[in-house]
Amino acid sequence: MKKGFIVLESGETFEGVWVGGENRAGEVVFNTSHSGFEEMATDPSYFKQILVCTASQQGNYGAHREFWESKKIHIEGFVCLEIQNTDREHTWIQTLLNQKTPILHQIDTRKLTLVLRQKGTPWGALVQAQDSEHAKKIAEDLIRKAKDVDSDWPFLVSVAKPEVRKGSMSGGLKLALIDYGVKENIIRELLPYVSEITIYPSRTSSEDVLKNNPDAIILSNGPGDPAEVKESVQTIQRCLGKKPIFGICMGHQLLALALGAKTYRLKFGHRGANHPIQDKISKSIYMTSQNHGYAVDAKTLPLDIEVTHTNLYDMTVAGIKSPKYNAMSVQFHPENSPGPRDAKYIFKYFINQIEQSRR
Repeated sequence: MKKGFIVLESGETFEGVWVGGENRAGEVVFNTSHSGFEEMATDPSYFKQILVCTASQQGNYGAHREFWESKKIHIEGFVCLEIQNTDREHTWIQTLLNQKTPILHQIDTRKLTLVLRQKGTPWGALVQAQDSEHAKKIAEDLIRKAKDVDSDWPFLVSVAKPEVRKGSMSGGLKLALIDYGVKENIIRELLPYVSEITIYPSRTSSEDVLKNNPDAIILSNGPGDPAEVKESVQTIQRCLGKKPIFGICMGHQLLALALGAKTYRLKFGHRGANHPIQDKISKSIYMTSQNHGYAVDAKTLPLDIEVTHTNLYDMTVAGIKSPKYNAMSVQFHPENSPGPRDAKYIFKYFINQIEQSRR
């Protein structure tokens, strides 16, 4: 067995068994989901991040492209207590190694997660080395180079040119989706309700989004700091009131910025499939899947913006609605993947809002 280390920028090191891959650096985040390793690793929202899974066993039900949320692995590394590696089942390991994604297991993930909760989301590196001192030296250079990248992360994972996806409903609604790092399952959930979805790059102008006269605009999820996403706030502002708008995760944050609110960085983010939400629209409480590191500052929301959803873990804003502009958004993933399906109704709710606005 080869030694491997996860080295945090703050100096802490955690030793484990190096399964394979190449040395890499990224933001170190943890996810509390009990399943869904494939969906998480292929979610563009994990761009530039090392994924630490708190659930003890990973890779135990294999891997299949059917469950990928994009065309590639986006994580910079995979850390867990134990990963399945037997003659019978090792497909998840092989999938990661085919992308040269580093894998480190036999790590005390409980101890590591407590550090991340106490100190916030640090940069770190996964390194194969003989000892911790050697690992620290390698990690320092890796982290420095990893940080030297465009801060507009959605632009780096967005489509390069518009794409059209055909829906199941002939003659149905036509949607414009601005891609900040969209998950495939968001598109899959919408296609049964529409005739087509046109997916636009993150820096698309309002003129280009509106020129094909879509019935509504979807703002997708994506990685990084919403305040660093170039051109999008201006695009959304110019679309407000012209078409119904629905934002998810990053899209929620960008909609809030366009409406005049501010966002802030959470200490360690919300990542998991067990986040309780109070929903004022359905007058219910349910569990949701979440993956984000920023939140909307409730104190900065304009008075005419309604807070429709609240995260019951920390009472942060988890959904907003603007009756004036027929716009709404949620700070969680109603499409789950992985996670509970309680919030799927939101897609149908938004479709109904669009249809009412056309009457």
